[in-house]
Amino acid sequence: MLDSRPHQDEPPTAVPGAGDAGVPLPRRLPARLLRRAGLFGPAFVVSVAYIDPGNFATNMSSGARYGYLLLWVIAAANLLAMFVQALSAKLGIATGRNLPQLCRDHLPRPLTMVLWVQGELVAIATDLAEFIGGALALNLLFGIPLLPGAMITAVVSFALLGLAPRGRHRFEAVITGMLVIVVAGFAYQVLRSGSLAGAVDGLVPRLAGPDSLLMATGIIGATVMPHVIYLHSALTQDHGRISGLRAAVRASRADIAIALGVAGLVNMAMLTVAAATFHSGDPGSLQAIHAGIGAILGPAAAVAFALALLASGLASSSVGTYAGQVIMEGFLRRRIPLTARRLITIVPAMMILSAGIDPTRALILSQVALSFGIPFALVPLLAFTSNRRLMGALVNRRRTTALGITVATVIIALNGFLVAQVFTG
Repeated sequence: MLDSRPHQDEPPTAVPGAGDAGVPLPRRLPARLLRRAGLFGPAFVVSVAYIDPGNFATNMSSGARYGYLLLWVIAAANLLAMFVQALSAKLGIATGRNLPQLCRDHLPRPLTMVLWVQGELVAIATDLAEFIGGALALNLLFGIPLLPGAMITAVVSFALLGLAPRGRHRFEAVITGMLVIVVAGFAYQVLRSGSLAGAVDGLVPRLAGPDSLLMATGIIGATVMPHVIYLHSALTQDHGRISGLRAAVRASRADIAIALGVAGLVNMAMLTVAAATFHSGDPGSLQAIHAGIGAILGPAAAVAFALALLASGLASSSVGTYAGQVIMEGFLRRRIPLTARRLITIVPAMMILSAGIDPTRALILSQVALSFGIPFALVPLLAFTSNRRLMGALVNRRRTTALGITVATVIIALNGFLVAQVFTG
């Protein structure tokens, strides 16, 4: 049973000559700052999922096809992601449990099983994008065929998983390093393309027909990732015990603002680079986008693009498999070896690559599929964070719950519209 007693706030810091400690503030401050700094990192792991290869496909295809038209969708989706991840982090801090565990503890078993199945499907769809993205990057950089490239991506990302969860801080550091590579790659491309000119017009909300709506939904699916909603609560579930509830929540909010703020800028850079570079229309694939960047912006920009794609694929693949492990253990109290999970999740990617399906199209559709998984994670998250018995003093305010309900309703309605579009052709 979860402890339903009200949580206590962090005790105030002692001041010189006060209380039983009597320790001057300057001596205590560094230790306090170090303790707070130790709480940073989960959002940087999560943020990698927000700039995975699926984002490359949806954002750059959107920019090449529609110019700056859908830039506002990326900005809105990133704010939504911050909101959702803040709720997930707070849930782990307040309860000491992660979202899948709470679903198992408090929901009927048939519903728990349904949520587990869809969570596993989301994790597989995520890995599909990561493997294909890593394979494409290796092909662009070294000419490695796609099938061997996918296998290499799987092996390297599995090696990264050896750092988690026992070496969680090392894992967070490595993932953050790969995030830096992605940021550097697109910073260079933005400088080369001068893509910020005209971007302001893209922040005005508007669409250009059903196809742009499909692309916008893909952007949302690529930005708000269901598997990291589950994962973030697991990465923070010990933080309240380490540093106190209020301090942990403040640290998580700062962590999220910085990490997801950077991820949002990278996503916007993807679209603006494509909008500024491809005036004549969508090249049609990431390979063609890479070639176009090389021809227009120069070989160095093309290498920066491919390196960013490779770092994104390797890091996000590791995070996706880690999230899948959290999902299974939380919902079922069962674990399978990471090797077995890696072999299972790579099968769909290998089948798609073997069948000759366009990898870029597969990436975009995988992101649309992820959008359908968002409500299955978001609705339980809202229910639990609005439960005072579970959350104590950190329970959602009414306006937070109302905003969450609005967000979930909009996403569900948007997905319903897309289903109707599919059936009506």
